[in-house]
Amino acid sequence: MIKKALIFAAGKGTRLKPFTDSHPKALALVNDVPLLERNIKYLQSFGVTEFVINVHHFGEQIVEFLEKNNHFGAKIDISDEKDELLETGGGLLFAQKYLENEENFIIMNADILTDLNIHELVKFHETHLPLATLAVSDRNSSRKLFFNSEMVLKGWMNKNSGETKMAEFNSDFKELAFSGIHCINSSIFDKIKRRGKFSIMEEYLDLMFENNILGFQHEARLIDVGRPESVIEAENYFKYMNH
Repeated sequence: MIKKALIFAAGKGTRLKPFTDSHPKALALVNDVPLLERNIKYLQSFGVTEFVINVHHFGEQIVEFLEKNNHFGAKIDISDEKDELLETGGGLLFAQKYLENEENFIIMNADILTDLNIHELVKFHETHLPLATLAVSDRNSSRKLFFNSEMVLKGWMNKNSGETKMAEFNSDFKELAFSGIHCINSSIFDKIKRRGKFSIMEEYLDLMFENNILGFQHEARLIDVGRPESVIEAENYFKYMNH
């Protein structure tokens, strides 16, 4: 059972302008309920009781929002990247002190909405014991991850630029899109080489050469609420609080 999650809520949300000219993206509303509130309650429904939330862009609004709502009954630590937005990898390292004592923890982007069964993702992770388990699905995306028949991460491709990074190649590899949710073993903190501002995916693509990083394929609904049109899609599908 995993009880702690890191929610990435620091991004500037440039695709959601003009809302993000004066608010953090994580407080964008879907049917009058902020994304952050939806995802805290979503994770709580699977037994998560403690959260780390990274902030940068209008971070004080997130802190005020959480205080006003009594932290939704959870223990919440704020990882404040006020000096520099560190992206996902840098954000993870910056929050290390809040996470390193957990055996495993969940990471989720604040701007996705999904009905993925977290229990199934965690069970897969705890059964196979990889360094990290990435939730992935077969959907349109400009960036794809490659997995072998055992669902071990073997590569990445940017479909628009043609850029690739491969540990090995086989035409039978599954080509899947990352869903923005991962389970991570805290031993990753000893293995990450980069410092400062960097993407966790860059690090995974280095770590895959010597470490077991797995994909958990799912068919759950997933909406990246990063664009105004996707807010409308999310409002049509995620009408209720627990979805």
